[in-house]
Amino acid sequence: MQARKALCENGAGVPESHPSPLPFLSAQRVEGPPGPEDSVRRPSPQEHTMTQNTAPAAEAANAPTRTAHHRRYLMCRPEHFTVSYTINPWMEPANPTDTAVAMRQWQDLHDTYRSLGHEIELIDPIEGLPDMVYTANGGFLIDGIAYGPKFRFAERAGEAAPFIDWFRAAGFDTREPVEVNEGEGDFLLVGEVILAGTGFRSTGDSHREIGEVFGREVVSLTLSDPRFYHLDTALAVLDPVEGIANGGPERANIAYLPSAFDERSQAVLAERYPDAIHVSDEDGAVFGLNSASDGRNVIISPRAKGFEKQLRDRGYNPILVDLSELLLGGGGIKCCTLELRGAGS
Repeated sequence: MQARKALCENGAGVPESHPSPLPFLSAQRVEGPPGPEDSVRRPSPQEHTMTQNTAPAAEAANAPTRTAHHRRYLMCRPEHFTVSYTINPWMEPANPTDTAVAMRQWQDLHDTYRSLGHEIELIDPIEGLPDMVYTANGGFLIDGIAYGPKFRFAERAGEAAPFIDWFRAAGFDTREPVEVNEGEGDFLLVGEVILAGTGFRSTGDSHREIGEVFGREVVSLTLSDPRFYHLDTALAVLDPVEGIANGGPERANIAYLPSAFDERSQAVLAERYPDAIHVSDEDGAVFGLNSASDGRNVIISPRAKGFEKQLRDRGYNPILVDLSELLLGGGGIKCCTLELRGAGS
């Protein structure tokens, strides 16, 4: 089966006056201990292991007890990963990519999920579809229903059929979309509510469509900063399970970067999630929010230092996994992770 470029990218492009999202990419990357500007240094083979935060638990002594919940994810090996075109501000074909490094980093993420007891399904990579590794954009699934993708850009259009075929073969009730949408890149489930992003990729009409497919409340949010072209680059769901009876908190919580949204959306988020974690632009710019949580363990970028502390202070367990090579294509941890909810054999 196939799974094309399900990448987290931005299709709006950045005006020439907008600063490069990765200003350090023009500098030569070196092996060895990282320097202050070497944020995407390729680690040595000995460094390709998961780094888990081991800070004293005393800092979170008054925080709620968090419970890890079993998750099931769809991933795709980045066997054909490269950056050969530009459809988001992070993609610069002039910057070299290393597929072997991307594979090692992806394997670290895969093995981290497995070590936490989560279930991983794989969709086969397809030559010529380098962004297939970013599976989050391949669909949105709840209660055994799979809502397929319809990509905005021609460079990614070939991904839709392979993902839809995979969902059907896995036993999901699969719905093909009419409206342009990029799956879990722009749709995030928080409790019973679907948060839906628009502004750069998924259209507003897709919000109506997804509400009809799943019969749930959909809250539309408009992204305004082209660096954060998908919702999952600017907002993270910290609690995948809601309700004390289900083993989760009474209300699921989120973390987000307020400045990534327009004023209306900021007001909506502030009203709905008064206890949300607000991350800094510094942590957002390294895709700190492009993370995955099982309710206790939150897999994040090792460069999101402020967010790491905020999570720890709230009782979560941050686990650091470096996907700096895949960030060259505009994707991070969440981009490489599509949640499979409900039936499916």
